[in-house]
Amino acid sequence: MFDLLVTKDGGLTSAGYVSLILMGIILFVLAILVASRHSEKGKLTTRQLVFSAMAMALAFLTSYIKLYNLPWGGSVTLCSMLFIVLIANWYGVSTGVLVGLAYGILQFLQEPYVLSFFQVGCDYFFAFAALGIAGLFAKQNHGLLKGYICAVFARGLFHTIGGYLYWMSYMPDNFPASLKSVYPIVYNYSYLILEAVITIVIISIPAVNRGLKQVKTMALN
Repeated sequence: MFDLLVTKDGGLTSAGYVSLILMGIILFVLAILVASRHSEKGKLTTRQLVFSAMAMALAFLTSYIKLYNLPWGGSVTLCSMLFIVLIANWYGVSTGVLVGLAYGILQFLQEPYVLSFFQVGCDYFFAFAALGIAGLFAKQNHGLLKGYICAVFARGLFHTIGGYLYWMSYMPDNFPASLKSVYPIVYNYSYLILEAVITIVIISIPAVNRGLKQVKTMALN
């Protein structure tokens, strides 16, 4: 089955391209359905709008603090994803998806790279909107941690789809031949997981954890 999707040199067959495009569309539709199912009643309050705007501004600001840059896009930043995840944790999936989408548009305006509409969607709009699914875990024990981890993997999934569709030609010549078929997975999750580990360590510091709880109280009350 895998041979029908991936060629021997690690590229995608026609069936592979179609499958990934369909997967991306299905994932986006599912995200919309989940967001609408978990949507909050009524419009956003002024407090929610203010905190959402502040979180997006902080995410955008910290996205400039890059601890490591990869050559073909992607970087380890100082907890930039966390601020979008916090909004999803506080106000739910639909608000998180909307703020994530707005943040993705800002990221696109910051460093636009366009190969096709679907590539832009995978690398910017869908990927950052996917951070909003963190809200699914908001009411669980350690909901912020669980939601953050899930959100990081969801974002990486869209980047990986875009990688298979558009970025395989940028694979280094010295990349192991036996791993060529998983190059987009290795590339995208390498920096996302590293940033996730740094963020998890930071938010696990007792003083930071207490501070986040206090901010959450202000955001909700």
